[in-house]
Amino acid sequence: MAIAAVAAQTRPAAADSAYQAFGTRGRAQDVKRTVDIVMLDNSYQPQRIQVQAGETVRFRVRNTGELLHEFNIGTAAMHQQHQREMQAMFDSGMMSATSKDAMAGMDHSNMPGMNHGAMGHGAAMMRHDDPNAVLVNPGQTEEMVFKFTKAADLEFACNVPGHYQSGMVGNVVFSR
Repeated sequence: MAIAAVAAQTRPAAADSAYQAFGTRGRAQDVKRTVDIVMLDNSYQPQRIQVQAGETVRFRVRNTGELLHEFNIGTAAMHQQHQREMQAMFDSGMMSATSKDAMAGMDHSNMPGMNHGAMGHGAAMMRHDDPNAVLVNPGQTEEMVFKFTKAADLEFACNVPGHYQSGMVGNVVFSR
């Protein structure tokens, strides 16, 4: 089935855990500051964030646009890999331009031959839940807590198809 083939393409790649080279899921009790990020359609405010190695930051990410957006911290190479994975999720119908939950309300009863296991329902291969990223529906606010363990050449970006290419990317700068 075509959906199973798309799901197989979205199995976690090396980039999915590459964030571990510079950070990890943070603990709320270790947060010393909160950084507010506003997502517009194809841009962020602010365009640059400053962090320190060893710092745990709460990111409060508000989507004021009309489209689904992502806040993802990684290297340029990680973003390039993740864009292919996100494209596969969109192609499969798992997400839409305006919702990260496109399949949640879908009536699956009329799809008797569909291999839901291969699609990743309940499996890590099709979830978007790495600690360095959050998807935010239009009009919503999400939070993520991330600990920067090591300085690296990072950016934050939206990897929804076409958004990175439209300029929805910012810089992570490490201070000393």
